[in-house]
Amino acid sequence: MYPLGLTHISDNMKVGSLFSGIGGIDLGFIQAGHEIAWANEIDDAAVKTYKNNFPETEIIHDDVRNIKFDKLNSVDLIAAGFPCQSFSIMGYQRGFHDSRGNLFFEITRAIDIIRPRYVFLENVKNLMYHDNGKTFLVIYNSLVQFGYFVKYKVIDAKDVNIPQNRARIFIVAFRDYADCLNFEFPEAVALEKTVDDIIDRSVKQEEIYYYKEDNRHYDELNRKVTSNGIYRIDDNGIATRKWEICPTLKANMGTYPDRVPIVRDDFGIRKLTLRECLDFQGFPESFLFEDVPMDKAYKQTGNTVCVPVIKRMAEKLNNSL
Repeated sequence: MYPLGLTHISDNMKVGSLFSGIGGIDLGFIQAGHEIAWANEIDDAAVKTYKNNFPETEIIHDDVRNIKFDKLNSVDLIAAGFPCQSFSIMGYQRGFHDSRGNLFFEITRAIDIIRPRYVFLENVKNLMYHDNGKTFLVIYNSLVQFGYFVKYKVIDAKDVNIPQNRARIFIVAFRDYADCLNFEFPEAVALEKTVDDIIDRSVKQEEIYYYKEDNRHYDELNRKVTSNGIYRIDDNGIATRKWEICPTLKANMGTYPDRVPIVRDDFGIRKLTLRECLDFQGFPESFLFEDVPMDKAYKQTGNTVCVPVIKRMAEKLNNSL
């Protein structure tokens, strides 16, 4: 039996996962019937969450630069949501000049040794435009130089009926041209789910989530945050903006608690709970944070992927097998 009550389909792919985080990409592939042969993550708190939710998966708790890929079990697909901070506006436009940007080349090192049939990469949408497109071109050309055929597309969480604004670029590389021809990215579906399908404003949450009257933002929030919609304090720390869907959940929610999106429920003004954040990322109710500090859990939630997006693409890969 596989984690989270999911069953592996024996004739589908074995996946090697790099920069695994809490396992969002891995979970999407598992839900599509594939098996995670091994995973890798360096962050202590993320590894703890991963182990709690994927107890049967081998996770290598180490710097990716230390991995001897020739010693690992062979896989059909390498998946990596490689460090997005180095390529996003949030990361100060540092790109390959930042050491985390150079971690991309650990993926190509793995590709060179393992020669998987597929490579699946996820990153922030801004990757396409960084340094006038030069960063993306390096990534694209690196895959081509290893003999892979490459397709890419920007897909938003709301394209799979998850009410979060979360546009990400997905790059899929194929060792065989026939597989490339057979693969199509999933089409967008109508967004029918709303924030109130996830947020129950009639239920009292733990007190830790509520803004108190002595909070420096309270008076402003009390004026601006109405009983519907979802809000976020913007970069100057005062103004708020109303969203009809959840704004992008970001890793900085762990460092700056006021960056967690805000709602008004029947009991006051509060942050989204960790469970609600997981719901906006499409994680099942069985996925839990155990013995992980709240700031680390918020960071992990903002760093992960929208699971249903991954599942839809993994299912599309099934069609090209």
